[in-house]
Amino acid sequence: MPPRKPLSNEPCPVARTVDLIGDRWSLLIVRDAFDGIRRFGDFQQSLGMARNILTDRLQKLVGAGILARQDASDGTAYQEYVLTPQGESLFSIVVALRQWGEQHLFEPGERHSVLIDKSTGEPVPTMALKAQDGSVLLPGATQVRKVT
Repeated sequence: MPPRKPLSNEPCPVARTVDLIGDRWSLLIVRDAFDGIRRFGDFQQSLGMARNILTDRLQKLVGAGILARQDASDGTAYQEYVLTPQGESLFSIVVALRQWGEQHLFEPGERHSVLIDKSTGEPVPTMALKAQDGSVLLPGATQVRKVT
């Protein structure tokens, strides 16, 4: 199978984003980083992935500016991976995927995790796109406009 062509010149922002973070492992690493995981061994334990794949995805995420490597916060010789501001801006994407999964991939009463607002102790409300007037924006009310 020939190597996959990178989409870095693709004019579609969805294609470029999926090319960068759209594989299973990259998204799960980002999810774990939001959950507070910072060290290589902890990512590996949480995800159960091979070291070489984890190394590759972490390098890719660091190279893309989504994660940054820094000295361990506890003063040990370890390195930690932390979300950059660019990486933190992926939060709404991770939440949208989570909420879609909660709505469509679990049977009623089936056990799953829930994202909680720390300040209220309540589940995070379902995300919805809003129009300028505050009304819910449905897919049929949008269109893609090419920018030159």
